[in-house]
Formats: sequence, C-alpha cells, structure tokens
Amino acid sequence: MSTTTQPSVTTAVLNKVPQVTLAFWIIKICATTLGETGGDAVSMTLKLGYVVATAIFFGVFLVTLAGQLAVRKYNPFLYWAVILSTTTVGTTMSDFLDRTAHFGYIGGSVVLIAILISILTAWRLTLGKLSFDHVVDRKVESFYWVTILFSNTLGTALGDFMADSTGAGLGYQGGALVFGAALAVIAALYFFTKVSRTALFWMAFVLTRPLGATLGDTLTKTHAKGGLDLGTFNASLVLAVVVIVLVVVAARKAAPDTPETGASA
Repeated sequence: MSTTTQPSVTTAVLNKVPQVTLAFWIIKICATTLGETGGDAVSMTLKLGYVVATAIFFGVFLVTLAGQLAVRKYNPFLYWAVILSTTTVGTTMSDFLDRTAHFGYIGGSVVLIAILISILTAWRLTLGKLSFDHVVDRKVESFYWVTILFSNTLGTALGDFMADSTGAGLGYQGGALVFGAALAVIAALYFFTKVSRTALFWMAFVLTRPLGATLGDTLTKTHAKGGLDLGTFNASLVLAVVVIVLVVVAARKAAPDTPETGASA
C-alpha cells in the first residue's frame, strides 16, 4: 500500500486570475473606460477634487484587494471589482499628479513609468520571474496587483497626453486610434513572433488603459470638446451594466479552477 500523501484539494490554493482570452481584453477595455468615467464623476462632476476622490477610491481598492487576497481561487466578480477599483483610483491619482501637483502629462508619465519599471524589476529580482496567467502565491499576487494599480495609473496619463491640446493634441478619437493601432501591433507580435508573452501582456495591459481613457472621455466630454456629451454618470451606469453582463457571460463559459503552467519571463 502506498504511503504517499496527496495534496488536499480543499486546502490547495488554485489559480486566482482568469485565462487571458479575447473576452479578457474586451472586459478590460470596458472596465478601464468605466474607470475613467467613474473617476471623473466623483472628482469632477461631484467636484470633490482629486485628493478626496483618490482617498475614496483607494479605500475601495484596499477593501476589494483584501477580499481578493482572502479567497483561494479565481472569483470573476471579485477579480474584476479589484481591476475596476484600480482603474478609478488610477484615474484620480494620475489627474492629481498631472494637474494638482503640476507634473504635467509628460512629467507625470515619466514618474509613473519609473515607478512601474521599479516594481517589475523588484518583482523579477525577488521571485525570479514575472507571472500573469498563473497566480497562486501570496507574494506573486501582491506584486501582480501593485503592478496593475500603477499600470492603470500610467495609462490614464498617457491617454490624457495624447488627447489633450496641451499634449499631443490628437483629440479623444485620435488618441483612441493611436492606442488601438498600438494594441494591434502587440497582437501581431503575439501571433507571428516569439516575443516574450509576459512582456506583451504587460504592454497590452498598460495600453488598454489609455484606450479606455480616451473612449471614456469621448463618451462624456461636451460636443465643443469633441465628445458625445453623455455625462459621467449616464456613461458610467451603461458601462457598469455592460461590464457585469460580460463578466457573467465569460464566467459561465470557463473559469480557471485548476493550476496550470503559466508563462513567465
């Protein structure tokens, strides 16, 4: 009789992040668009300012993150709640750096790029590799979410730089086209080259945020500013419904409940 002890399924920590599929990226873009409209609704429409709005959204981020860290396997609603909280707090954090702290779009982007590179470097040096599709360890998950927080913050700054007249001045639609084209290039690299999947994932993750920012501003800004003038609250409500529906549909199709060998770099 074998005496080998098998790991208990009830105590094992399962993969806590979703499979990176087309559905993942569609939900991510919608969530980042909602983050832009939701962040602007609190900081600008309600006129609470960037500091107060950042404090509110950072509190939401901590609460949702605590829930995500506590569970043992992927929970689609909890996972995307944390993603959404990083996009909203990223919006107000970026606006604070760019406008209130007077770093400007370029200065704010440079600061955030430096922070993001520092986090990824520390992650690689500490744990030996970067992960994006297989997260089961608490240390890996902590680095994962800090990276996402600052990647979404950086994405907001890049989107504002491209669209605003004080930056590249391409307008919201022009900015969206630029970031959409950049994502298409990354997709081509994924399908036709052997470039690191981890590097491509994080590049795409950063770039979907400014795409969402420019799309969100297109929905909410006035006609005079090149937007559709739907208002931050109306746009946020519609986007929230869309995100919830997409998460429900994706969750019914598949959920990564078993550990797999993830990509790393």
